[in-house]
Amino acid sequence: MKKFLLAGATSGVGKTSVTLGVISALVQRGYSVQPYKVGPDYVDTKFHSRVSGHASRNVDDYLIPDDDTLKYLFEKDTEDIDLGIVEGVMGLYDGLGSDKDAHSTASMAKKLNLPVILIVSGKSISTSTAAVVKGFVDFDPAVNIAGVIINNVMSDNHYNLIKQAIQRYVPNVAVLGYLKFNKDLELPSRQLGLVPDAEVSAVDSKIAGLSKLISENIDLDKILELASSQPLTYQGTFAKEVSKLPTNPISIGIAKDDAFNFYYRDNLELLKDLGVKLVPFSPVNDTHLPKVDSIWLGGGYPEEKSAELANNISMKNEIKEFSDAGKPIFAECGGLMYLGKDLINEDGSIHQMVNIFDGSSQMTKRLRKFGYCQAEPNQDCFIGKESAVIYGHEFHHSTFEPSENSNLKTILTMKKYRDGELASTWTGGYQSKNTFASYLHVHLYQSTEAAKAILKSLGVI
Repeated sequence: MKKFLLAGATSGVGKTSVTLGVISALVQRGYSVQPYKVGPDYVDTKFHSRVSGHASRNVDDYLIPDDDTLKYLFEKDTEDIDLGIVEGVMGLYDGLGSDKDAHSTASMAKKLNLPVILIVSGKSISTSTAAVVKGFVDFDPAVNIAGVIINNVMSDNHYNLIKQAIQRYVPNVAVLGYLKFNKDLELPSRQLGLVPDAEVSAVDSKIAGLSKLISENIDLDKILELASSQPLTYQGTFAKEVSKLPTNPISIGIAKDDAFNFYYRDNLELLKDLGVKLVPFSPVNDTHLPKVDSIWLGGGYPEEKSAELANNISMKNEIKEFSDAGKPIFAECGGLMYLGKDLINEDGSIHQMVNIFDGSSQMTKRLRKFGYCQAEPNQDCFIGKESAVIYGHEFHHSTFEPSENSNLKTILTMKKYRDGELASTWTGGYQSKNTFASYLHVHLYQSTEAAKAILKSLGVI
């Protein structure tokens, strides 16, 4: 599998639009493409999967701190893949704190031996673009910036001026082409990210338009020439250890619809590899819970379907009964909001939810939590033993507060570090019988200890 990475000089430079256009154009040429996203993002991967026909993977060295495991997951099931195309996150050197190698796109490029195609905005700039590119190249010579694409140019003359400047001052970087600014092909955003693909009007025609522009204005043959074919070396230690675990042939209900759809591909595939039957169901549309042994309620946008969730009384009642019977339920972020007493939208409307946890979710105008964090249980719980350290991330525009006079208590101490220093702490996480819910998103491949704890709670091992 040949591979390369599309990175941005900044956030908002058009990484995802360029990535989708490049994937689409290469798929149309007959290439089999496996897409990846640096970092914990769920939404961009859905666009990747839609265009490539292969489920996109997240590559994240915070959620997966072992490099051996990271490399294993990157090359897993790629025997029949021609190209691995990785979309970066934020700007190339942006990560956790000021360290350029702290979970940044640049760090991932080095670990996975990925040549970088840098995307730079040409808006309101010409010759100075060369200084931007040169700065990125010189900042870390270990990062192989092999080429550059100029986005948001205003005309052919504008692009040619930028191209000549880069060729003059940064001759070792190939100028691969450009995209003109096109309002009609923009993908809409929500909460510091794209609106999910299923909600975007005319999404396929937008991507087709991007693909056409890229085929006409970007040198795809040169990109393929720059791509690396050097394989990674790894042992797959985590997979070998987990594969030896004694397992139970159980079924897990996976909530999948317009309200709940944030799951890491690797987590679901691990469950399948362990013999688990995954049963998708919709808390929005299905009137009854399928016959399953456990439930996983992932993240998503339950606030967008709050009325439908509230009105589906039979589903709410059956999930409540499932929890009351002591059966396992694992809920992340949107799942927490659904399992509370009610959900209050920004307009003040109140929607009754499942009421396993006596508390309310309140939508907020600004982002409440964003980024990587660590969770430390103050008691043995669903996701780990007391004082264990669980790596994850939070991203939400809501708060969850126990009701007045409620006995509901948080069981996690949350910590956020920056540049090695503790930056902030808060509390979170709730457990009732064998139902656990928090705002935390987790990756099972972070460690065998964390995976075993959650798999055991779900009844898999």
